[in-house]
Amino acid sequence: MALTNRLIWQIEAHLDETLSLETLADRCGVNVHHMCRAFRQATGLSIKSYVRARRLSAAARVIAGGEADLLGVALNAGYGSHAAFTRAFVAYLRVRPSDVKKAGNLDGLTLMEPLEMDKSMIVDVAAPEIREHGAFRVVGLGTQVRGFDISAVPGLWQSFAQRYLEIGPPGVTYGVSYDTGETGDFHYMAGMEGPNVPDGMQTLDIPGGRYAVFTHRGTVGDLPKTIYSIWNKALPDAGLTPAPAPEFERYDDRFDAVTGRGEVEIWIPLA
Repeated sequence: MALTNRLIWQIEAHLDETLSLETLADRCGVNVHHMCRAFRQATGLSIKSYVRARRLSAAARVIAGGEADLLGVALNAGYGSHAAFTRAFVAYLRVRPSDVKKAGNLDGLTLMEPLEMDKSMIVDVAAPEIREHGAFRVVGLGTQVRGFDISAVPGLWQSFAQRYLEIGPPGVTYGVSYDTGETGDFHYMAGMEGPNVPDGMQTLDIPGGRYAVFTHRGTVGDLPKTIYSIWNKALPDAGLTPAPAPEFERYDDRFDAVTGRGEVEIWIPLA
C-alpha cells in the first residue's frame, strides 16, 4: 500500500484520538519529513489541515442531527473550549455551529470527505543507486512552492536560462527542493555551480552525504509523476529513510533542455 493511503487509513481509523505527526509517522514506518512531503505532494494539503477539516466536517454532521451538546462536540473534536471550536468551525465552514444545529441540515456546507490517493500518479520507478556526494554550493534563482502549485517553476527555469552564463561556464544544472516544513510546502531553486553570484541570485549549500539516486527517463512533463512515486512508493518499498535536507534534480548532457526530453537524476538525501 502506498504511503499516503497508509497515512489516510491511520487518520480515519483514529480521527477521534490525539494524533501527533510523530505518532502517525511511527505507525506508517517513516520519519515526519518523509510523511509530510509525501502527503503534500499527493493531496495538496498539510496533514494538520486535513485532520482539522475532517474533524470539523464530522462535527458538523453530528451537530446537524440536532441532539448533540455543542460543548461535548467541541471536546470530542479536540478543542478545549466552545469558543475555540466555534472560531475554527466558522473559519472553515463559514457558519456558526449553533446555526447548523438550528437548521438541522448540512445544506450549503462543503465538507471534507475521506481522501483517496490518485493512483494514476503512481508510475514504475527503477530501484535507486546508493551514492556518496560531497558538499557543494548552488547559485541560482528561487521560488516557494505550495501544495500542487508548481506553476512558477517553468518560468523560474526560463529566467535562469537567460542568465546562467553570469554564474560561470555552462555545466550541470540543478533543481533543488529545500526547507520543507510540516506543511509540506518547500522552496525550489534552479541553479548551477559557478564562481559568481550575480545580482538578484542566491546561494544554497548542499551538504555532503549518502543519497538514493533515481533516474527519470522521458519528458520533463512526466517528472512530477516520478517524484510523486518516489516519495509515496519507491522510498518506502526500498526501506530507505530520507533525511530532512535538500534534495535535487541533476540535469547533465543526457537531458535536452530544448526538447525537454532525456534523463534526469533525482537525488534524495538519506538519514
